[in-house]
Amino acid sequence: MSRLQQAGMTDVVRVEAATGGLAALAGTAWRADGTSVFAKSFLDPPAPDAFVLEAAGLEALAELGGVATPEVLLADEHLLVLAALAPRPATEAFWAQLAHALARLHTSTVHPRFGWHQDGWLGRRRQVNTWTDDGFAFFAQHRLLRWLEEPRVHAALGPADRAALEHLCSRLPEILPDAPACLTHGDLWAQNVMATAGGRPALIDPAVSYTWAEVDLAHLWTTAPPPEAGACFGLYAELTGLDDGWRERMPVLQLRQHLAVIAQFEPDWGAADTARATLAPFRRSTRST
Repeated sequence: MSRLQQAGMTDVVRVEAATGGLAALAGTAWRADGTSVFAKSFLDPPAPDAFVLEAAGLEALAELGGVATPEVLLADEHLLVLAALAPRPATEAFWAQLAHALARLHTSTVHPRFGWHQDGWLGRRRQVNTWTDDGFAFFAQHRLLRWLEEPRVHAALGPADRAALEHLCSRLPEILPDAPACLTHGDLWAQNVMATAGGRPALIDPAVSYTWAEVDLAHLWTTAPPPEAGACFGLYAELTGLDDGWRERMPVLQLRQHLAVIAQFEPDWGAADTARATLAPFRRSTRST
């Protein structure tokens, strides 16, 4: 509350802590007139630009992709303040709306290159967004192999697993379709899906870049979405023309997120076990070649 008041919001009377966030402290700040805003703060900021880049990502999703995001009220080194959103309704109709919103985002923002005009953040780790012409090279270098340098990933994955990851990366053109880049949210799990006051899906906590649309799909698909979300995936596949094999690709695409979780959090909620299971077929292939 003190940081909000130092930022000029002297009428904040209380802050209710939010649950679900992993990288920052967050909560609803109530003002003397009964209105509220959503605020995030770091006790120890990973860098001065972390919240500024998050705010820019929210604005890019709204302006370029037509996705509803909260209005940014303040973004500086220590504080991000957003207009308040509503909890998402537990209805299939809401998730069908999200399918349409994501399809519009991914099909209307096709880009000739992979990356972004500046690096960003995924949690408390820098997300490298160096412009790259080849999507397979971009995903291998900047979304998978870059995590091998992290101490916790190095400890969790033995030499055979690390070799398997490198082998997987060399085979990405055989495993994944040659798809164009588009604007992606970059950290799209159910906790980052909320609703506007009118009930439209709204997205928070992005790590934007131009990359494969299925990176967003994989994160949403594999992180235990609620039962009512089921209709979202089939409708999204229909709207975007996905082939029938998209479900089989999800574990490989989600490796990026598992590695990020291993790198940053202890415990890792099973991310290391899941990553090793995904890498297992490539580990066996490595031994046979």
